[in-house]
Amino acid sequence: MESRPPFPPFSHETAVQKVRLAEDGWNSRDASKVALAYTSDTRWRNRTTFVTNREEAEAFLKAKWIQELDYRLIKELWAFTENRIAVRYAYESRDDSGNWFRSYGNENWEFAESGLMQYRHASINDLAIKESERKFHWPLGRRPDEHASLSELGL
Repeated sequence: MESRPPFPPFSHETAVQKVRLAEDGWNSRDASKVALAYTSDTRWRNRTTFVTNREEAEAFLKAKWIQELDYRLIKELWAFTENRIAVRYAYESRDDSGNWFRSYGNENWEFAESGLMQYRHASINDLAIKESERKFHWPLGRRPDEHASLSELGL
């Protein structure tokens, strides 16, 4: 059976760990690898897109990272219960014309006993920004541990 620690029920420490692992995965922009963190029958609402399984999640992510270039994401724990986690996040990306955006959002997650995410509900708003207004400047990939959090950045 597939599994992905940490497992519910979550403590504050394991919820924070789960959020960072999700952030690290998405910052890898490896859709095939990221999709493995979700149950085979995962259900998502992402803006106006609905995903109903892992294969659709992988396809969604591949398309996302083709359009959202130089993608850098920070997630922060908002709240948690036994098998649910709420996060707030922001990411910066640009389109193929060089226009930069900061996208702000909230996600509600529900996990199976295996630690795989079975439900993901995302609400996202996009803000056009100038390149000079960017706040996420680390090399593509995992956000360095010493980089400021959303709260520390005033976001």
